[in-house]
Amino acid sequence: MMEATSSSYAETVPEGTPQENKPKGRPLAAVTILIGGAALLVLALLFSISVGSISIPLGTVWQALFHFNPDNMDHQVIREVRLPRALAGVLVGAGLSVSGAVMQGMTRNPIADPGLLGLNAGAGFVLAAVFAFYPNMSYTTLILYSFLGAGIGAGLVFGIGSLSKAGLTPMRLALSGAAVSALLSALAEGIAVYFKIGQDLAFWYAGGLSGIHWTQVNIMFPWVAAALIGALCLSRSITVLSLGDEVSSGLGQRNGLIRLGGTLVVLVLAGAAVSAVGAIGFLGLLIPHIVRYLVGVDYRWVIPCSGMFGALLIVVADIGARIINPLQEVPVGGLIAIIGVPYFLYLVRKGGRGIR
Repeated sequence: MMEATSSSYAETVPEGTPQENKPKGRPLAAVTILIGGAALLVLALLFSISVGSISIPLGTVWQALFHFNPDNMDHQVIREVRLPRALAGVLVGAGLSVSGAVMQGMTRNPIADPGLLGLNAGAGFVLAAVFAFYPNMSYTTLILYSFLGAGIGAGLVFGIGSLSKAGLTPMRLALSGAAVSALLSALAEGIAVYFKIGQDLAFWYAGGLSGIHWTQVNIMFPWVAAALIGALCLSRSITVLSLGDEVSSGLGQRNGLIRLGGTLVVLVLAGAAVSAVGAIGFLGLLIPHIVRYLVGVDYRWVIPCSGMFGALLIVVADIGARIINPLQEVPVGGLIAIIGVPYFLYLVRKGGRGIR
């Protein structure tokens, strides 16, 4: 086992890297997580389709998926309402978790997360403006504006955080992220009040999957799939980048190009998620830390395992949202925040020690 693991390290980092700087990974643990996680995700998806205000037996779910009868009302509910909702949960969970992992690897910042760094608030602000001035815009165009808003939010956070002579520290990044997020959220709420679109934006503020239909899934899927593939392609370079700029530059890696590609991946994943389900924070913060604890810091394993964990957590949280109060669902974003906020406070208190 030790020989296989050492071989994996050597493949991850170019020859000539000092042994103490080589990232450690646990391939066997990662493969176990991916296989076990896939099995659990399938079971969670079936259960997610089954539960709701009216429970549907798993046998009926199976028949609706593989022997669809258009005259059966339960089959119609499964195909047109619950199945796209469950699949959207997979896409959103994987997208937000992978975007957090990529951000943390590129910046070496333990609290990097789309929600904490203004991406969600930026996308929400632009969506509020779109709803106010172009209420009949197609979802295809809406998702593009969401990407733009995520970019605006991230640019403001990193720009403000970099103004200090001391540079962009994790704490300064968190503070600038909180300030920018508060500003953009306040502007979005002001637009909502002035143009009387508060009810339309309430779904995005809370963060949930109840409004998902096949239209969103079909448009979101190619964007998220392409960005996830891009993240996997960059995973080896992100591993090298996580060693530090001096090491990665010394190995001949073009850090600026890698950061540009990683930034585009993050903007697409976060923008697509926010445009579909609203602001679900802390997922991109929490999942990568859990995954690195289990599989090490080799991003060839961190990224796919983060996607698997994130998808599973969102699907399970959505099940919980419907079970807690079937008639009036609890927002998924609220359930995730119950876990994420205490962990964020723990990281702030810890100061990021020991986190790459």
